[in-house]
Amino acid sequence: MKIGLFIPCYINQYYPRVGMATYRLLRNLGFKVEYPMGQTCCGQPLGNSGYERYATQGIDHFNGTFRDYDIIVAPSGSCVHFVKEHPGFDSGSGWEIMELSEFLIEMTALEKLKISFRKKVGVLQSCHGLRGLKLGKSSELMQRGASTIVRILKQVKDVRLVQLKRPDECCGFGGTFSVREAELSVKMGEDRLYDFINSGAEVITGTDVSCLMHLEGLILKRKLHLEVKHFSEILMPV
Repeated sequence: MKIGLFIPCYINQYYPRVGMATYRLLRNLGFKVEYPMGQTCCGQPLGNSGYERYATQGIDHFNGTFRDYDIIVAPSGSCVHFVKEHPGFDSGSGWEIMELSEFLIEMTALEKLKISFRKKVGVLQSCHGLRGLKLGKSSELMQRGASTIVRILKQVKDVRLVQLKRPDECCGFGGTFSVREAELSVKMGEDRLYDFINSGAEVITGTDVSCLMHLEGLILKRKLHLEVKHFSEILMPV
């Protein structure tokens, strides 16, 4: 099985530590993974904003870059969902793309995790992961640990997962929505943050760096005492 690691452009530019943590995690779990150096943006921002025609070259480049892989793994539910759902991506070569937590569950790699994290953690369920990729099916199921990320974090020693009032609520990011509807986006983000604060969370984690970035911006602006980490950083600190 030949695995290609896809690191979305915003992670590469702003959160490279998440890309490094993902790579190290996969290698530590025994997977042979390659990072194609020629990869670029998958075109999601253009495609989701109605400028799909301008995303064609990026999509073609993605197809060529990952043509020879069996599985593509990425630490981003939104980008994975775009590649899965957009008809321009060529899976005729046989490759399959998977979000990182989905891959870890599918490959039953959890028993190999040997990590301790002594903090109270709240899980941010991104809309692309929850509703698009079906990584969690409902609030009730998530509370019982049915979502992929919760199942994974339960394997981490000493971690304390907090119970949120609305575990399935949108954080308000929504990509370009946060630009077009900035005030509404901020209000939704604040509502989301108060749920984590009231639950006693010390760390907010999730599968989508874009959503985490949105909340981190609000946290920094308001000087709140909350950490934000992609779940790969909890499993494999860089």
